[in-house]
Amino acid sequence: MKFFTSQLSFFLSNRNTRVNIKRLVRFLSGLLLLILIYTILFHFIMLYEGQSHSWITGFYWTLTVMTTLGFGDITFTSDIGRAFSVIVLLSGMVSLLILLPFTFIEFFYAPWLDAQSKARAPRELPEDTSNHIIITHFNPISESLIEKLRQYNYEYVLLFNDLPQALKYYDQGYRVVFGELDDPETYKKLQVDQAAMVAALGSDMVNSNISNTVRELDEEVTIVTTANSVSSVDLLEMAGSNHVIQLGKMLGNSLSRRISGQDSRVHVVGRFDNLIVAEATAYKTPLVGKTLRESKLRDEFGINIVGVWERGKLLKPEPDTLIHEQSVLLMAGSLEQLRIYDEFMAIYHATDKPVIIIGAGRVGRGVAEAFEKRDMDYYIVDKNPDRIKDDNRYILGNAEDIDVLEKAGIKDAPCIIITTHDDDMNIYLTIYARRLRPNIQIISRSTVQRNVSTLHRAGADFVMSYATMGANVIFNILERSDVVMIAEGLNVFNIQTPDSLVGKSLISSSIRLETGCSVLGIKQNGQQHINPKPEIIIQKGSELVLIGNAEAERLFMERFMNGKS
Repeated sequence: MKFFTSQLSFFLSNRNTRVNIKRLVRFLSGLLLLILIYTILFHFIMLYEGQSHSWITGFYWTLTVMTTLGFGDITFTSDIGRAFSVIVLLSGMVSLLILLPFTFIEFFYAPWLDAQSKARAPRELPEDTSNHIIITHFNPISESLIEKLRQYNYEYVLLFNDLPQALKYYDQGYRVVFGELDDPETYKKLQVDQAAMVAALGSDMVNSNISNTVRELDEEVTIVTTANSVSSVDLLEMAGSNHVIQLGKMLGNSLSRRISGQDSRVHVVGRFDNLIVAEATAYKTPLVGKTLRESKLRDEFGINIVGVWERGKLLKPEPDTLIHEQSVLLMAGSLEQLRIYDEFMAIYHATDKPVIIIGAGRVGRGVAEAFEKRDMDYYIVDKNPDRIKDDNRYILGNAEDIDVLEKAGIKDAPCIIITTHDDDMNIYLTIYARRLRPNIQIISRSTVQRNVSTLHRAGADFVMSYATMGANVIFNILERSDVVMIAEGLNVFNIQTPDSLVGKSLISSSIRLETGCSVLGIKQNGQQHINPKPEIIIQKGSELVLIGNAEAERLFMERFMNGKS
């Protein structure tokens, strides 16, 4: 009943609707008047023919003739009566069978359905809504962000200015509000003054408009925007954005750190105070052919092996895990411990062959910028002549052409990084590169999260998705914490110790056994314990640094962060 009342209220509040109802009422009044006139004429013509009928009978005859039912139980015998019958029949066909349905649909039924749809799409949030995240635009980034917000029990709302889209995602179970993106009233109804964050994920121009509109209403709320163009960063900051994210550049930097074929030194992928998470290739080092127990890495260097990558799969580091030539070791330790490891391993497998980057878009250029800072050699292949910036580094051509790849050095390159925004193309090129060079390291970018597993099956060693990277960056800003994406679906994250773990030893907490997460460090009493011993007691107010995949992270939150013991 409440929903019907809101529909009726919304329906009648529209000025066009009220005008249409008046037109419909006028039409129905005219139609009723016509029926009454025909009823009166029927009565007099019947008297002219010597027949007598009641007024109800006249009304009955008029309706049966106008609706073309014509039962034939009451008929005229004179020509004037039959001519009258033809007039009533033709006018009934036009008014009842054509004009009435059209008028009813046009002036009442269609506006009512529209009002029904608009009433279904909420236009505001309850006044007591607080600490929520307002997200504009639905795309792969917002989809991944919403999944993470749900996992950590954050409230969110998706803002749409397109009604069909709003209803589509409302029906799919998302929390949706319909309103104009540049209207201050929209954000007032979204309780922006009580929101934790506004995330604008549209085009640069739209994001600047949103930032300016929100900042005029509230000076305190955190505004996060994405930027496609470098020149838009300053403009978005001037418009009021606190954090402008250049995801293309960030993803390019992350992909560039995955190169393991240049040498055997450690490559830092994440840092939590004194705790460093890094990777190092085992190729052509004395570690190849040994198990983790036999490598004695913890005994000799103090570092902890938290995983072993094998062709894109992270293996659980068991004592009997065998290290192969293509293995990449995921390790955690202090700066000093990793430096000692470097001194022993840096001499192995140095190469000066250039890395191949496919695609000179934002992500590809981000990879190239990172290589420039590390003084690494590379070639960029792109078929768009407008993207060719440097004849010495850029190669114009299609990456599907073997001649183009040979020109880029596919026969000797230690690694190929595929960065196009087309996932289908990335999958195709991954298969192609794996066929050409079975032992080459292949790193690929994925735009949407669901294609990550497909790229791994195609032969990619590492895959990072644009969507997950964006969601993690925004979530880090929200939590004021660090979530480092080691690879798609594998994160290192820090979290305040839940009450359910306080007072327990690390081994008795069963964190790894029950969730699959591994504890890399514990920060308590101002001191960070790197690779803590199993006997260490977890104290109140401490902070844990954990590593785990998405499922392990979810299990940890459910088991220890939701009041379960």
